[in-house]
Amino acid sequence: MNDAVSIAAAVRAGKVSAAEVTKAALARIAARDHELNCFTAVTTETALADAAQIDQEVAQGNNPGLLAGVPFAVKNLFDIAGLTTLAGAKINAKNPPATQDATAVTKLKQAGAVLVGALNMDEYAYGFVTENFHYGATRNPHDLRRVAGGSSGGSAAAVAAGLVPLTLGSDTNGSIRVPAALCGVFGFKPTYGRLSRAGVALFSSSFDHIGHFARSVQDIATVFDVLQGEDDRDPICTKRPLQSCLPQLNKDISDIRIAIADDYFIKGAEAEALAAVQKVADALNVTEYVTLPEAHRARAAAFIITASEGANLHLDKLRLRPHDFDPATRDRFLAGALIPSSWYLQAQRFRRWYRDRIREVFQNVDVILAPTTPISAPLIGQKTMMLDGEEILIRPHLGLFTQPLSFIGLPVLSVPIQSLNGLPLGVQLIAAPHNEALILRVASVVEDKVMKISHPKVCSEDFSP
Repeated sequence: MNDAVSIAAAVRAGKVSAAEVTKAALARIAARDHELNCFTAVTTETALADAAQIDQEVAQGNNPGLLAGVPFAVKNLFDIAGLTTLAGAKINAKNPPATQDATAVTKLKQAGAVLVGALNMDEYAYGFVTENFHYGATRNPHDLRRVAGGSSGGSAAAVAAGLVPLTLGSDTNGSIRVPAALCGVFGFKPTYGRLSRAGVALFSSSFDHIGHFARSVQDIATVFDVLQGEDDRDPICTKRPLQSCLPQLNKDISDIRIAIADDYFIKGAEAEALAAVQKVADALNVTEYVTLPEAHRARAAAFIITASEGANLHLDKLRLRPHDFDPATRDRFLAGALIPSSWYLQAQRFRRWYRDRIREVFQNVDVILAPTTPISAPLIGQKTMMLDGEEILIRPHLGLFTQPLSFIGLPVLSVPIQSLNGLPLGVQLIAAPHNEALILRVASVVEDKVMKISHPKVCSEDFSP
């Protein structure tokens, strides 16, 4: 059993107990996390108690849920009752523990999943590498010398390493998709506002999404079905009918119009990233190209808005405890605090214009393919990379192809592809708002036709005891 759906089916059928599955996950974490540094807290006692409750439900003939007995973990900006919500920051370490779980955590538990801990991240979700100044770097399971990506690096690496089959993360400018690509797993960012952010520490409110990681499209779709639904605790959470994506999997996609993003999305990528996109395009018989106009300006405007909103959230702490920040995070927040309000307003005006232009693009295409990152995972501590013959900083540019899409809240799935150099890369499947089912329908075909990551020491883990 190496996926969540299989585990849950076995637990419901009494073929394996939730307690056995949970103990096996905890043992894997104990054995491997010392070198990976995915977890900042492991909730052993509550996990075993929750697993025992699920086994009792099964013994009584009840159905514990779609995710019965499946171990999962969450980025440490999700509230977990009884734990302090760190959001990757030293400043938060002495805060009182959360009194209730984040809505997304509650929903997974209600579906029978077992929470086993909290995961490492970039401080305040402001970064693409998870080289946390306070809690250490999370290492890429494919090569421990390399970054896992960020800011949800612990979430991606924990799934890639086989510690747990499911994790939750957040995505502002690419913080789910970048680590998913670099670690070789599926990373899903649904439409802005589609899933509740209640109980999640925010970075930039008008950008922040929550989403999840897994190693199969079916697991991604199952978790999305579980997490959907309006939430009075989150005014941003959209009141839309539930849309089950599971029936859409493995259907014919000949009626879906698919195109490759050109121009901006091919100019700044290494050959291996473009080859990954072409591999997917060939498998889907895609030959059409489409241009997302002014994507470079969308990225620039995204920088302005997120920096401004992020800095505004932390002004008091920047004044009172500047030395307790990661220096890189502090400097970016200070720069954001100095952005003129006129720039912020103009960026928001451009955002409305860009949203209208992309809406026009989706009148002629349903799903767009683009690279997730311009390169595969860089080395930990590496500061720069070469793109188009120019030496540029790594931290801001790993989100080169993700930021123009988060900017207007589009749903995106990063699909793992084997790169030419043997390291993972990702290809983004992009759709118009609230078309998650289309993305997952295409992804299930990609999963079937395109060879995904194959790394026997990392991704062939069996989650059964």
